[in-house]
Amino acid sequence: MREPLALEIDPGHGGPLFLTIAEAITLDITRGRLRPGARLPGTRALARALGVHRNTVDAAYQELLTQGWLQAEPARGTFVAQDLPQGMLVRRPAPAPVEPVAMRAGLAFSDGAPDPELVPDKALARAFRRALLSPAFRAGADYGDARGTSSLREALAAYLASDRGVVADPARLLIARGSQMALFLAARAALAPGEAIAVEEPGYPLAWEAFRAAGAEVRGVPVDGGGLRIDALEAALSRDPCLRAVYVTPHHQYPTTVTMGAARRLQLLELAERHGLALIEDDYDHEYRFEGRPVLPLAARAPEGLPLIYVGSLSKLLSPGIRLGYALAPERLLTRMAAARAAIDRQGDAPLEAALAELIRDGDLGRHARKARRVYRARRDLLAERLTAQLAGRAAFDLPAGGLALWLRCTGVSAETWAEAAGQAGLALLPGTRFALESPAPQAFRLGYAALDEGQIARAVEILARSFPG
Repeated sequence: MREPLALEIDPGHGGPLFLTIAEAITLDITRGRLRPGARLPGTRALARALGVHRNTVDAAYQELLTQGWLQAEPARGTFVAQDLPQGMLVRRPAPAPVEPVAMRAGLAFSDGAPDPELVPDKALARAFRRALLSPAFRAGADYGDARGTSSLREALAAYLASDRGVVADPARLLIARGSQMALFLAARAALAPGEAIAVEEPGYPLAWEAFRAAGAEVRGVPVDGGGLRIDALEAALSRDPCLRAVYVTPHHQYPTTVTMGAARRLQLLELAERHGLALIEDDYDHEYRFEGRPVLPLAARAPEGLPLIYVGSLSKLLSPGIRLGYALAPERLLTRMAAARAAIDRQGDAPLEAALAELIRDGDLGRHARKARRVYRARRDLLAERLTAQLAGRAAFDLPAGGLALWLRCTGVSAETWAEAAGQAGLALLPGTRFALESPAPQAFRLGYAALDEGQIARAVEILARSFPG
């Protein structure tokens, strides 16, 4: 797309302007004006056309890259994602953001996106070039399998076994264009149309959209300081015969960041086995554990025969623009997932998959993960220090043992009102309304800090403190 993109933006409609722009682009995708593969204008050109700061447009693009609506291609530009499930391309509003307010800058706490500046770009570029020049790629060998290239599936299987204690047969792994596609395919395989899936509340709205697009009903189950409440799930099962699956983020619950303890994990596995439930485990940020012993996924402890689909992402480890997720599933479910994937996207990005397989085998990905953990832990600690110093008595948080976000609970004020004031001052926030399904929204913010450097974190907390209502 060479010409500036004409978007209908109402600056007075409320909330962060970058989210208003992201919503407008999403709407144009769902109504078919922007087709899969369509090229978007550069951030500078669109900012000029809309009369906003370039950082604001960049923040909107990053939000949509994180959500999977867009994909970035080095040296080419930003495009509408090719792999959007057909069920998403309808007139359905995106998960409701904060009531929009005009912003004067592009500073934003994300939902937990990594810092693309840390990507091992030189190692990735070398591996990508070798993949493009390899005889196998030129001959077309090993390409066309809907599960993904065997090289990456084999490398991932070894990685999951050594890093997470998950025994993974490469034949039971499927590579997807991001975890969003993997969640959609998992729901298509595990649920019949009209059946219901239990999800955490507050929880991950984009997973809910993927499940709905696959034809499933979504039921909220509350979380507490230990993650998904097993007693509430059992009560939901007793009154809803359509409930056939459960979606969980046990490592760092999204959005609250709490870790599900060992006892509750065992209770969940026992309950799933007793009721014949499918489990979809989203281990979206496993690499980012800063303290304490490693916590193994449910997939590492699941009883033989339990229909558990384990979903992970390489995008969180590298960059939102690198759209690679994966799923590990029993053969019966994986066969269904591969068939559904072939119907919407015959195969993945073979050169990129081959390049990432090389990064895993050569240890470059592991070295990057160790470096990223050091950087993100320092940023987490700085954010915690600044919040404690400047927001004592006005907000509270529990320091998460890992992950790329912090859950900040408001004290005596509306999170939405605070978000509006911060948006006017130049800081975009994600309040609890973004993560509520049916229950009242929590008065809290998810502060994704990883993509902010030290100076940006300090400025963001200053704006947060200055914009406190009252």
